[in-house]
Amino acid sequence: MDSPTPAANASLRFRAGDFQTLADALDYAARGETGFNYYSVRGELKTRLPYAELRTSALDLAGRLHGLELERGARVALVAETSPDFHRLFFACQYAGLIPVPMPLPMNLGGKDAYVRQIGRMMDSASASVAVASSDFIGLVREAGSERAGMLMATPEEIAELPFRDGFVPFGPDEPCYIQYSSGSTSAPKGVFVSQSCAVNNTRSIINHGLKIHQGDRCVSWLPLYHDMGLVGFCLTPLMSQMSVDYLGTADFARRPLGWLRLISENRGTLSFSPPFGYDLCQRRASDSAIGEFDLSSWRVAGIGGDMVKVGVLERFAERFEASGFRRSAFVASYGLAESTLAVSFAPLDGEIETDRIDKRELARTGRTVPAAPDAPPEATRSFVLCGRPMPGHQLEIRDDLGRTLGEREVGRILIKGPSVMEGYFENPIATAAITTPDGWLDTGDLGYMLNGQLVVTGRSKDLIICNGRNIWPQDIEWAIERIDGIRRGDAAAFSVESPDNGEQVVTIVQCRTGDPERRESLIREISAAVRTSTGVDCEVVLAPPRSLPLTSSGKLSRAATKAKYLAGVFTPSPSVATSAVAES
Repeated sequence: MDSPTPAANASLRFRAGDFQTLADALDYAARGETGFNYYSVRGELKTRLPYAELRTSALDLAGRLHGLELERGARVALVAETSPDFHRLFFACQYAGLIPVPMPLPMNLGGKDAYVRQIGRMMDSASASVAVASSDFIGLVREAGSERAGMLMATPEEIAELPFRDGFVPFGPDEPCYIQYSSGSTSAPKGVFVSQSCAVNNTRSIINHGLKIHQGDRCVSWLPLYHDMGLVGFCLTPLMSQMSVDYLGTADFARRPLGWLRLISENRGTLSFSPPFGYDLCQRRASDSAIGEFDLSSWRVAGIGGDMVKVGVLERFAERFEASGFRRSAFVASYGLAESTLAVSFAPLDGEIETDRIDKRELARTGRTVPAAPDAPPEATRSFVLCGRPMPGHQLEIRDDLGRTLGEREVGRILIKGPSVMEGYFENPIATAAITTPDGWLDTGDLGYMLNGQLVVTGRSKDLIICNGRNIWPQDIEWAIERIDGIRRGDAAAFSVESPDNGEQVVTIVQCRTGDPERRESLIREISAAVRTSTGVDCEVVLAPPRSLPLTSSGKLSRAATKAKYLAGVFTPSPSVATSAVAES
């Protein structure tokens, strides 16, 4: 069996992202021996793709695409499987002057029909001229694009059989790079238009400031390539720094999460990121005997991003894998979003995760974060993780709803500005204007505050619950519910709806695995009590079947979609449950 590509090039000089385009970066990386490696669910190396081979095949496919005689900048939709074909076609587009549009897999989009509708909307939004998917998914793509006249829908093998035409010109520094659909894109998907300059600026900052990448670093990733953290963090950034990457498919990680740690251990990975649920899943699945099988001492940056960080998750992971050589100081919190290509800020390297333990009641009452008293009970406090300072050349401000800049510890909207921020949503000036301030800042839609020069993220503004004049974070409600015996992480969604008296009614949808009427009614009472104790509000409790809460394409809970299903009558309690909920409130 072939061995994976090496962690360092024997003779090629390390360059820390000082390129003007992705094509320039691949031209350089192809002079060495590093590249991409793809592993099976059992941890076996399926394919190795050195950058030299990637460049050769990408140039060949660029000629095939050029033979279609598309206009420069035409869009090519690519179903982004973790496979060599996706990488070959993505970079073929860079060489051919065509804009790749990574599209999600149907893992978290609510079944076949929902997936077909969603990728159809994405292809329409991008005005795609070509759509490419493997034989596993091409049928769904053809169904989604059935009404798009003239669009070529093909497998990678069919693209490779097209006639070759020379004369293509790669994208230059002032041209496009790709279109990224953020994980929250639903009924009206908005494509983030990323230019070459945005991509190289963000990856260069990640390399030199955020992660301080050096020759010999090695990435390991299971993150989806249709998401900004997977694409930019673990495809473009490694390319820009000539790093090797070991890939595990996202679905394979979900089946065997410890395969991620095994790859880090066996290949001496140094850089890997995950949303908090990835760390939580691993520590839950690891048996005592498995701990001794791993050597995680090489892992110098265990990044956290993509979701709200629950400090206890990290503490449990660190405790569980300390015997495997994992160091707490490897954890690095970060903040980013597709609208800024990827990264906005990083916490300092080689230090403990910093947290701010605040008085939850003061936050709800005043919008300010007041440090909690040392003897304050857990239900009266909330701990937030500090996500670091903005990267060089980038600015960050916290503003209120009137656009006024707020002081330290005042919670408001997070605004950003800098060379990585998108030019706008593709062909959607209305959506672009909605998040752009008159003075040219991007309103991220997130809430947070500043503390000692570092950003603290508290949640999404659209998810914030305002009840009786108090600000309540849905995560506080959900996490309180998850502590109840029999309820798992990710089983609860909280939001508010307008009540009959024109106020706000808090609603919780909780996935339930029992059909026993007595246990269900008991569970509702426990949920109601937990929410009241943790937040001081009453709530309507609706029990839902397992796997019924809608997720985004990156696997995060979609509270907006859950609320929409509730308002549409999809989530309805049985009469006995409804009676219990009313009696309890």
